[in-house]
Amino acid sequence: MTYKIAALYKFIPIADIPATRQEIYDFADKEAPSMCGTLLLAPEGINGTIAAYPDEMDKMVSFLDEKFDVQNEGDRACEFKFSHASVTPFNRFKVRPKKELITMRKPEADPNKLVGEYVEPKDWNDLINDPDVILVDTRNDYETKVGIFKGAVDPDIKIFTEFPDWVEDNLDPAKHKKVAMFCTGGIRCEKASAYMLAHGFENVYHLKGGILQYLEEVPKEESTWEGDCFVFDQRVAVGHGLEESDAWVVCHGCREPLSAEDKTRSEFEQGVSCHHCHGDLDDDKLAARRQRQEHYAQRYGEQV
Repeated sequence: MTYKIAALYKFIPIADIPATRQEIYDFADKEAPSMCGTLLLAPEGINGTIAAYPDEMDKMVSFLDEKFDVQNEGDRACEFKFSHASVTPFNRFKVRPKKELITMRKPEADPNKLVGEYVEPKDWNDLINDPDVILVDTRNDYETKVGIFKGAVDPDIKIFTEFPDWVEDNLDPAKHKKVAMFCTGGIRCEKASAYMLAHGFENVYHLKGGILQYLEEVPKEESTWEGDCFVFDQRVAVGHGLEESDAWVVCHGCREPLSAEDKTRSEFEQGVSCHHCHGDLDDDKLAARRQRQEHYAQRYGEQV
């Protein structure tokens, strides 16, 4: 059966994380037993990607809308982006407490207080074609290698906590008067824009709904997106129209995305290693990964 996937987030104060976590688990057990994926709960809000049979996903969406409703006149309480997968995209369902939804460790970056200006996908091309706009990708380096907007600056960061240092070293509020940012679903840009506004940048824009909404709504012939978009599930990447891409797989050892050419290299071993991580592994670690791969293959078959 087809799975309906929801990437979602909402910056909203959550006072009682344990109680909220248990409510979500209880609802899933009763109304959405096919639910899989991960939700993150933090004092600043909720974030995650989950999947379930379509009717069960619709129930969960309604539950979360009611749970996090902020009297917004019929709009969804959370920012949702939907897609589909032909096989189970996650192994199980988890609701995890965290200190931050997206770890930055900068208290001044508070999207509940201040964020940049949202730009709808239909207006994005006009914005980024402005010669005064600098276009910045806020994702990590393993994501940008799969695809990126034409002309975008890639900060080449390993983790999001490196983004503030990159901004300090490469951007200047006095020089860069218009900054446009994008990420997979929109959440990282909320934090990034809050940080930049707190540090003197005046005109900060971010793509509403992220790359996923852009790829869904903007026709391919009008798109300035090059490549595919990395996603955090077993599909690995999606293209225009949010169609599953068959151009990439993930190394189950280090989680790096691999192209068809990468899979031909001698260091690649399905479920064990690739050229990114093979040199860091001794014989014992390789043997442990092979044993783990055999276990997963037996348990999940071709979905691993």
